Amino acid sequence: MKIQAYLKPQCGWSNGVRAILAKYELEYEDRDIINDPEIYAEMVNKSGQTLSPCVEINGIMLADVSGEEVESYLLSNEL
Repeated sequence: MKIQAYLKPQCGWSNGVRAILAKYELEYEDRDIINDPEIYAEMVNKSGQTLSPCVEINGIMLADVSGEEVESYLLSNEL
């Protein structure tokens, strides 16, 4: 499974996503949208909006999601 998480370094919502990914011991790429303008632009281009966190799982973009929403997506898709 390929996971790219577009997150802020210090953010409750971003930390919620990190917590869910850690809970299931999933490997993911933590992409810093605050300190890297190119990564932020990539997130906006892929998601079609400016809000974060965004998590891309196997090419499917979950835009402006919470950790609970990521967990629900993973469980409902048996990932």
